[in-house]
Amino acid sequence: MRTANLLLAVCSWMGAVPAVAQIQAPIQIDDEGAQNLQEKYLPELKQVATELQAHKFPYPFYFSRTLDVDEQEQRRLEPGSIGFGRYENEFVLEATGNYYAAYSAELMDGNQRARQTFFDVVLPILKAMVPRFQSNENVAAFAFEISHHVRRKVLGVSTEGPENVTLIIPRAVAQRLVEAQNAEQQEHAILESQVLRNGEPSYLWLVGDPPPGWEKRQKEREREAKQAAPQLSLGGGTQPAPTVSPRLLNAPPMPARIISQDTLNDLQSSHQELFGRLTRELDSQAHFAAYAPPTFVAFHQGVYLQLSMTTTLDPTTKGSQYKLAALAFDSHVSHLIRAAVSYFDEDRSFDGIDFSTSVRTTGADGTPASESVEFFFPLSSLRCYLHYDCTGQQLIDSGYVLINGERIGLNLQSAESTH
Repeated sequence: MRTANLLLAVCSWMGAVPAVAQIQAPIQIDDEGAQNLQEKYLPELKQVATELQAHKFPYPFYFSRTLDVDEQEQRRLEPGSIGFGRYENEFVLEATGNYYAAYSAELMDGNQRARQTFFDVVLPILKAMVPRFQSNENVAAFAFEISHHVRRKVLGVSTEGPENVTLIIPRAVAQRLVEAQNAEQQEHAILESQVLRNGEPSYLWLVGDPPPGWEKRQKEREREAKQAAPQLSLGGGTQPAPTVSPRLLNAPPMPARIISQDTLNDLQSSHQELFGRLTRELDSQAHFAAYAPPTFVAFHQGVYLQLSMTTTLDPTTKGSQYKLAALAFDSHVSHLIRAAVSYFDEDRSFDGIDFSTSVRTTGADGTPASESVEFFFPLSSLRCYLHYDCTGQQLIDSGYVLINGERIGLNLQSAESTH
């Protein structure tokens, strides 16, 4: 019955006003909670779409789930990108699209280009969305990823390519933005949002130079974010506080971004030759899984390179899954890290590496047993470890450890001493 209702909803759109083509059909949304919200608030979303259909953007703009495409190709793609999604376990109202404005890199810097796209595209969309959802507790934030074009000269040859601007704007901040009486008021509001340019953390200054005291304010926000990060326990015990030094890692908390499959595909294509060399040269010590070649995956608002491998422990090894994970790190993964990271020491196109291993041992009844363990480490932490500025425990504290898909806290010394 549910599927039938969804199909009926999609079919009913086909005869509706053209503006609803900007809205995602509920059946296109994978997350069930977001899908339910898309159905529930369909009337409000139609109002947003109708208002935006009448809006005249300075240059052609298309609501699209596929970014960085030629305008001719865009016209052949299925339209629609306004819809509910989930970010950090909260629901956000999203919009993505291609804006066919081409800015001169010589005349406008990155902030000026992002600022122009904000005023041309993001703010009009916000003004259509906010009045309908400003009191809606189901909307934690408004999320945008807009692609525009940049013209520049490379070796004397004029080129044009895409540049993506991503913004995550909390609902209360969005309300202040649309109600602001001047750009200065908007400036103060946008500083409470997360901004990325081509996936890199950035800031958006709407008026002149950065406001006084912004560096101190940003450091305070980063410190508060780190203090608020959840500390997960190991087997019900107390997990020691992370020991990674912010001074050593020198990396702010990773802001949110909308990662499309096209982004992952482009990265995969550009690194394919390097992956071939890496697997050939490191397979003897990594024991890569032949069925799962290196690939880019989206995890926790970041892009990670997943290296799938097999860790074989001594058959006599016994203990909890925490002990097996700790031994897998100490006996296998830690010896691979420096060799693997050296291939990407200057690479800034992705966020980290996922060392994903199948840990094989012998069960209590003598039959083969295995645990799936994943170590997600940011590149900044890996480089810290690479240069002997961080210990293995500090590296683990800075990342995420998953056993059979569930996140755990892992203290190497405590885990390895258990039976």
